[in-house]
Amino acid sequence: SHNKRDEHLLKKRNVPQEEGFDDSDIDGDYRVGASSDNPMIQLSAVQAARKLLSSDRNPPIDDLINSGILPILVQCLERDESPSIQFEAAWALTNIASGTSAQTQAVVKANAVPYFLRLLHSPHQNVCEQAVWALGNIIGDGPQCRDYVISLGVIKPLLSFINPSIPISFLRNVTWVIVNLCRNKDPPPPAETIQELLPALGVLIQHNDTNILVDTVWALSYLTDGGNEQIQMVIDSGVVPHLIPLLSCQEVKVQTAALRAVGNIVTGTDEQTQIILNCDVLSHFPNLLTHPKEKINKEAVWFLSNVTAGNQQQVQSVIDAGLIPMIVHHLTKGDFGTQKEAAWAISNLTISGKKEQVEYLVQQNVIPPFCKLLGVKDPQVIQVVLDGLNNILKVAGSDTNTLVEMIEECGGLEKIEALQQHENEDIYKLAYEIIDHYFCGDEIDEDPSLIPETTPSGTFNFDPTADLQTKEFNF
Repeated sequence: SHNKRDEHLLKKRNVPQEEGFDDSDIDGDYRVGASSDNPMIQLSAVQAARKLLSSDRNPPIDDLINSGILPILVQCLERDESPSIQFEAAWALTNIASGTSAQTQAVVKANAVPYFLRLLHSPHQNVCEQAVWALGNIIGDGPQCRDYVISLGVIKPLLSFINPSIPISFLRNVTWVIVNLCRNKDPPPPAETIQELLPALGVLIQHNDTNILVDTVWALSYLTDGGNEQIQMVIDSGVVPHLIPLLSCQEVKVQTAALRAVGNIVTGTDEQTQIILNCDVLSHFPNLLTHPKEKINKEAVWFLSNVTAGNQQQVQSVIDAGLIPMIVHHLTKGDFGTQKEAAWAISNLTISGKKEQVEYLVQQNVIPPFCKLLGVKDPQVIQVVLDGLNNILKVAGSDTNTLVEMIEECGGLEKIEALQQHENEDIYKLAYEIIDHYFCGDEIDEDPSLIPETTPSGTFNFDPTADLQTKEFNF
């Protein structure tokens, strides 16, 4: 994985207004009413606060917090004899917690969390669901809030809602809270929490609702983004065989999430990568590499760059799946981000691959588009391409001359010469070395047949391990 990738699902969500209303409905001082002993007055005051908070235009969250209503709303969560007051107060607090980090923290500091956890056991489903939503916003604030809510025991009651009788809208909310529990790496969620959540994710990934699938797969992609131990936990949960087919899902959002999740897994060890390859994952890639969405092309090439960084058997599986010409195609054209991933995929293959595999790469006409990228501004790409060219030249053996001519003919030599002036030390040293080793003076002769196989000084830098009788590249 080359860079921090963007967040995909909203961390916090407010509950919008269902029915239209206008501000004239609302009494000036709902705080007094909210403290009233008269349940009807209290209910209408709390409802007024909730309506203010669920208006589309910027809800006046800070004004409400500053009015001192938070402790009153938290007290309303205790009113078991009046579920409608609990519901309205929970809704209001959900929307306060959907705001900025400071606004969410204000709800936590008012000690609302233990009361929301109590409400997960309410006999009234609308109250349970509102408590789940509020807790989702609090957990979404970041790892500290997440771990605080976990420590108070949110997981078991939350997962108990996942059963066949739960309404779909409620199940979507539960799934979204699970996403927030899996989010954030610094620190990641506690290992025992991940172990508790994985069986639930294994059930949810078999659901047919698109929203639930998208959220479930993002939850898995957050977990697989937490290092090799977390990748192993996800693999051991048995969810991978359900994940792979989603790469060909008709819903682009599901495909995107699934590609990220499997892409994260192949950043792990060769053994972890192999588990993904064993599920026939590469059969999904011709479609992903020709997908109308450029972002999917880019992530598909990123995935393959992590496979070509594996062992020679893994490199061979990419070759056998017929994907190299498609990677070369993305190297040639397409969005710069995709070209960059393609450069990594090619360069990684030149490091991991054996001589025959590198020869195959050259036969796919990789040299011209590869050399063309030496003209870009991005020093990381230049570095990756130079490394790749250097590796290809190293293993070329008796084909070195043919290769040197190809690099010259496509304008690559001029670019490498120019890079000897580059400001980056690694780049100018490597450019100088390549020129010095392969492109210096009388060693380059028009007729390769006149050149002896080897010279006493080893001018051709034949790879001593390479078999000198290797076949020519069949251009």
